[in-house]
Amino acid sequence: MSLRLRTITREEHLAFIRSRASASHMQVPAWGDVKAEWRSESIGWFDEHNQLVGAGLVLYRQLPKLKRYLAYLPEGPVIDWFDRDLDRWLSPMLAHLKAQGAFSVKMGPPVVIRRWNAATIKEAIAAKQAKRLRDVEADWYEARAFEVADRLRKAGWLQGEDGGAGFGDVQPRYVYQVPLANRSLDDIQKGFNQLWRRNIKKAEKSGVEVVQGGYDELPIFHQLYLVTAERDKFTPRPLAYFQRMWNALNSEDPNRMRLYIAYHEGEPLASTTMLVVGEHVWYSYGASANHKREVKPSNAIQWRMMRDAYALGGGVYDLRGISDTLDENDHLFGLIQFKVGTGGQAAEYLGEWDFPLNKLLHKALDLYMSRR
Repeated sequence: MSLRLRTITREEHLAFIRSRASASHMQVPAWGDVKAEWRSESIGWFDEHNQLVGAGLVLYRQLPKLKRYLAYLPEGPVIDWFDRDLDRWLSPMLAHLKAQGAFSVKMGPPVVIRRWNAATIKEAIAAKQAKRLRDVEADWYEARAFEVADRLRKAGWLQGEDGGAGFGDVQPRYVYQVPLANRSLDDIQKGFNQLWRRNIKKAEKSGVEVVQGGYDELPIFHQLYLVTAERDKFTPRPLAYFQRMWNALNSEDPNRMRLYIAYHEGEPLASTTMLVVGEHVWYSYGASANHKREVKPSNAIQWRMMRDAYALGGGVYDLRGISDTLDENDHLFGLIQFKVGTGGQAAEYLGEWDFPLNKLLHKALDLYMSRR
């Protein structure tokens, strides 16, 4: 059966997202308002009964001096990725985006290929036999995901480079997730390693208090975020970005974005943001001070967020990106080490894929991006 595709209203888009158990926070209509430097459009797929069966948020970035656009669907679109006739979804999408002036399309299928349990990763690190997660036998595979990759290649889609670390894509290919569904909070905490459990107790004994903040507390988060950016050597986003994010997401759903602050003796030591779409909950941004690290505010804040995610009916708590390095000398190793302590699972997604509608402009963009 062929599918029809057209622009849909924000209301249609949001109603479709709400009908799903899970979708990426980057595929809700309000995410287009967060990314103010891009033009956004909601698109929908309709079946023969005129029922909306798929949706996507498209972000358009204009080329300088040309009315041509890169069309980007971050962690989307939300369609039936395991349909054997994937072309009936993607062909009308490409035709529509081309008509909108797109010269290239980038998308991130929300499809997990494989998962590694914490115990498997710890064993691999201890044995020092593998430098990368991809070289370790996974605990779970999704056979259909490999079929999706084959279908995309045959249709002319190009898989994005991941630079060997899982961070070459715009969105991370490897993430770390703690399953919450069908578990008790006791069971979740028992899954933590000894260090995590000890650090949570230490924070409690030290009098660390984690509170939920609001819009007015965003400057507190941002001050700690600037400290973190200097320490970890990344370019920070301005406060206005987080204020826009708060207003956009929470006007769409009052529970979409949350802010947490860990205080010790009245001083803010760590702060995080959390995002919620259906049963999927994300730890989005994290920030911490350089001092008083011994009272373990970061462990305390994560445990509070996990408990709140659980209370909201979350099925998964997503700690977002990790590198796939298992090399203790790699500067990104600490990221996986910290998250493995939660006892969850590392997951590998299909990564991002490009379709050059105009090969010359697509190549020029590739060249420009590689020189940045």
